[in-house]
Amino acid sequence: MSLRAIHLVFIAASILLAAFTTVWGTLMFMSERGVFGHLAFAAISFAAVAGMSVYAVRFVRKTRAIGMR
Repeated sequence: MSLRAIHLVFIAASILLAAFTTVWGTLMFMSERGVFGHLAFAAISFAAVAGMSVYAVRFVRKTRAIGMR
């Protein structure tokens, strides 16, 4: 497995983990024990998902442009 492929696997795993924490934070906020901190945590996790998704697309484009496949 190439270094590029391993990097993409770790990016995908990080995106999934952040997506799950976004859902968890949202569900905790909506529960009877929810506090504002849960919502803030969900928002930060969602921003991480968005940022890592943009990074993944740029990484793929960059590695294709320099000939890594």
